[in-house]
Amino acid sequence: MALTRIQPPAIADVREPNFRNIVINGDMQVSQRATSTASITGNGYHTIDRFNTINTTLGTWTQSQDTDVPTGQGFATSLKMDCTTADASPASGDRLDVQQRFEGQNLQYLKKGTSSAESLTLSFWVKAVKTGTNIVELWDSDNVRQISQAYTISSSNTWEKKTLTFPGDTTGALNNDNGNSLQVSWFLAVGSDYSSGTLSTTWTSNTNANRAVGQVNHADSTSNNFWITGIQLETGSVATDFEVVPYDQNLERCLRYYEKSYSPGTAPGTTTDTGRHSFFFNTTHNSYAGGFIEYVVQKRATPTITTYAPGDGTSGEGSFYEFGSSTTNAALTVAEENEVGFTVYRTGTNCNVMALHYQTSSEL
Repeated sequence: MALTRIQPPAIADVREPNFRNIVINGDMQVSQRATSTASITGNGYHTIDRFNTINTTLGTWTQSQDTDVPTGQGFATSLKMDCTTADASPASGDRLDVQQRFEGQNLQYLKKGTSSAESLTLSFWVKAVKTGTNIVELWDSDNVRQISQAYTISSSNTWEKKTLTFPGDTTGALNNDNGNSLQVSWFLAVGSDYSSGTLSTTWTSNTNANRAVGQVNHADSTSNNFWITGIQLETGSVATDFEVVPYDQNLERCLRYYEKSYSPGTAPGTTTDTGRHSFFFNTTHNSYAGGFIEYVVQKRATPTITTYAPGDGTSGEGSFYEFGSSTTNAALTVAEENEVGFTVYRTGTNCNVMALHYQTSSEL
């Protein structure tokens, strides 16, 4: 009797992300620093990982990781900008934009600066109270070149998907290093220094007046909010479906640029022992106490390091515990720092345990 081979059941085709999306954390999943930051009047990374805010005296804002998202698109969070102090008449040099910056060594496949330079397609979901013309810019930091595209927010308080294609740039190769080579910026408002010329819709050497011509002013009323999510920047002239990256991989990519010892959702400087780094000594140390802290993920470059005392949250300090005695919060010295970790120590404090929190940043 002939035997029939029994075929095993089919296994689902589960692929790892191929990272065709140049943007990291484009679905706004990771927000290590905070889920909401108020009174933003200057530049910096405030909430959503990898997204930098540039605010040159153009209103006061609250930025948050929000749950308002386009229905049925698979997104759970968005980046929200909420105007809390309006500026209806920006000074000439004022600007407000949200941006992400990219390392040049990750972009060599774009072949920028050659006759084979790749075009780039940017897609994203956006919602705003104020309708009208808005500007997105690609900025080549290595060669001081830029290109801008306009898009229209047609309906107030309505999620809309936008797709923009930028031609390849045959001038100016990107540096093959870990520095800021390229960035994408969404303008929310600008002064005349950035809008008094003709919009640069082809790659060109920078002229500030041509960067954001036609941009509406989202800062002209405290009723104005602006949301964005589902950002994807990829090679070619067609926008593909948003590339979903599992949360753990997304977090790991963000940790290259920013890491903290505190639990997610706990702001640096909080008084807490949860997550602290501790060094234990068998005998009381009264001349030297210290140790080495290794990062979870190797950093892009030697980062800026801030320590905090678990006992009271003071920056630049640690907490020292001597058995049978009270806790001392005192200054720490950070040394031998590099991309992998750092040494931290203090001399002249009696202790059996030295503990600290930290945050590190090697953002572009």
